[in-house]
Amino acid sequence: MHVDRNGDENGDGRRVEAEVSPNGADREFLALERELTVLLRRARASSGEMAREVHPDLESAAYGLLVRLDECGRQRATELAAYIGVGKATMSRQLRALEHLGLIAREPDPADGRAWLVHLTEEGRSRVGKVREARRARYVSQLAHWDRREVAELARLLRQLNRGMEK
Repeated sequence: MHVDRNGDENGDGRRVEAEVSPNGADREFLALERELTVLLRRARASSGEMAREVHPDLESAAYGLLVRLDECGRQRATELAAYIGVGKATMSRQLRALEHLGLIAREPDPADGRAWLVHLTEEGRSRVGKVREARRARYVSQLAHWDRREVAELARLLRQLNRGMEK
């Protein structure tokens, strides 16, 4: 069944129509939900594998923290918690575990003596770099049959999705 979408247009003057399932949900959004569910399941499993490659005792959830520190450098725990979307207690626990493993270190924030900045140690940077390079090589291999423009478009759309979910 096709339903008119209130006269919306797709930019070329044609009306946009959406397929609606019998329960009233747009099929496009049902398909999106299904594909994101599969992607997220696979991402969780992959994150666990990569965390163990960094260090056998590393929790899978902590891998994202290491990647963020690798990309952005020194950060406050509150910034990391906001970016990852976890509470202060969870972030503190994860950071203590990473510090215990020798992957991160803390130093006083020169802008605020009450706060601390977290950063990768040389060991952490080395281990994360090796795992990230292996991950990129897997993506290159898995998407070798894709046109580079498609890869760039997928990255752009995922970035747009992630930014929309921050709000």
